Amino acid sequence: MNTMKTAVLLTGMTLLFIFAGGALGGGSGVKIAFFFACIMNVGAYWFSDKVVLKMYRAREVTEAEAPEIYSIVRELSMRAELPMPKVYIIPKDTPNAFATGRNPSHAAVAVTNGIMKLLSREELKGVLAHELAHVKHRDILIGTIAATIAGAISMLASMARWAMIFGGGRSSDDEGGGGGNPFAVIAMMILAPIAALLIQMAISRSREYQADEGGARINGNPLPLARALEKLQRGVQMKPMDANPSTAHMFIVNPLTGRGLTKLFSTHPSIEERIRRLESMNLSTQ
Repeated sequence: MNTMKTAVLLTGMTLLFIFAGGALGGGSGVKIAFFFACIMNVGAYWFSDKVVLKMYRAREVTEAEAPEIYSIVRELSMRAELPMPKVYIIPKDTPNAFATGRNPSHAAVAVTNGIMKLLSREELKGVLAHELAHVKHRDILIGTIAATIAGAISMLASMARWAMIFGGGRSSDDEGGGGGNPFAVIAMMILAPIAALLIQMAISRSREYQADEGGARINGNPLPLARALEKLQRGVQMKPMDANPSTAHMFIVNPLTGRGLTKLFSTHPSIEERIRRLESMNLSTQ
């Protein structure tokens, strides 16, 4: 169900890009925006693992330095039929974890000092199984595709703003550009990037549900992850992380908070709903 939802959301974002592109930039604008968005996000896809690990001062550890983590990751990787990823420790007391890497052969899992102190071994297995599910589902690639289209839409809106400033509000009829209502163009400039961001965040939330389910299947039991999420929510509230908003979607628990309407812009679904879904899972027939 979450896979289908992701596909529908990506399709919706693509249609939004085509529609907004025709309204704001015409054929030439669409090609230029998509080209530059692709360049930026391919670079992010290829190098984001190194950047984010360095951002949080994550240190790669050997099996001798972190035998318990290595033992858990090796066991879960074998169950998931994945190559053994690199293991990193983040020197933060906030309990959290994330996975990164452009594909299963270039993956890494990172855990904070805080999560290792807070969780039991079984709960930590639930968390690491969730992260390996992200790797197995190639969520970095899916996130990059969504970011590319959203970035292209934002770029088109920016191009349209500058065109109106320096071109007196005229739009070109060349290559599919129309001379439409300027008020409609202004509305599109404002609403299209917001709609793209909402869809991108919805895709991120859908992938979290998918990773929860996939992690529970890898681990063979959904309850340790449910208990871990409850502890992590309290732990993050007690010791919030100074996290970059652009990387918030990577963590198993959102290091940023969302209330009211801002939940629409949240990269994670509510912890309560995630726990409810995990507790309602039945793996006995799988």
